[in-house]
Amino acid sequence: MEWTDDAIILGTRRHGETSAIVEVMTAERGRHLGLVRGGRSRKMQPTLQPGNSVRLTWRARLDGHLGTFQVEGLELRAAALMETPIGIHGVQTLAALLRLLPERDPHPTLYAALQVVLEHMDDAGVAAALLVRFELEMLNELGVGLDLSACAATGVTQDLVWVSPKSGRAVSREAGAPYADKLLPLPAFLHRMQGTNVPASATFQELVDAFRLTGFFLDRHVYGPRELPWPTSREAFVTAMKRALID
Repeated sequence: MEWTDDAIILGTRRHGETSAIVEVMTAERGRHLGLVRGGRSRKMQPTLQPGNSVRLTWRARLDGHLGTFQVEGLELRAAALMETPIGIHGVQTLAALLRLLPERDPHPTLYAALQVVLEHMDDAGVAAALLVRFELEMLNELGVGLDLSACAATGVTQDLVWVSPKSGRAVSREAGAPYADKLLPLPAFLHRMQGTNVPASATFQELVDAFRLTGFFLDRHVYGPRELPWPTSREAFVTAMKRALID
């Protein structure tokens, strides 16, 4: 069994004295693990850092085996990511989200979105807007996505400012006014980004509200039912975002 594809490194762990088990995300084969012989060498360690884009070849005797990776660096962005708290915690948060997916289950939309987020980690506001949009796409891929396209009560597509915590659907200002204390704010930039990976400008409060929104539904539909602990990197990313934008 053999294939070659581009991938993004999500993480590594040591295996024996000289090798490493490497976890990557690919477009066609999803999250995939493989053994890199000599992966702990000085030559290979810079390439195998989380956030780097690589070209790899996977080989195994049978499809169900762990298999081995041959890895060639393409875009080694890890060093730049490690220079700021936004980069450090951002790549960790993205990897933690992708680990919610079954191994080897293809998710090309998430792979494309992952590339976009990593390419904008040098701007705290843009990175935060893209990461929270990535969380929305993760909910979609897990089958529990939000519907932000039209008001759940009236069907209108304008002036959508709330989200129902029960249905996960948008609610217009007029329809939601009597229930405002029970609804979640819908930041305007999320509605503008619906269905895209294009960076959108957002205010500080919009970003805070956005992470509260996605966090609510991730907890309700994913972490809670699976009895999984929240990744500490997400809270650290939000804290780093607030400090960067306030300063």
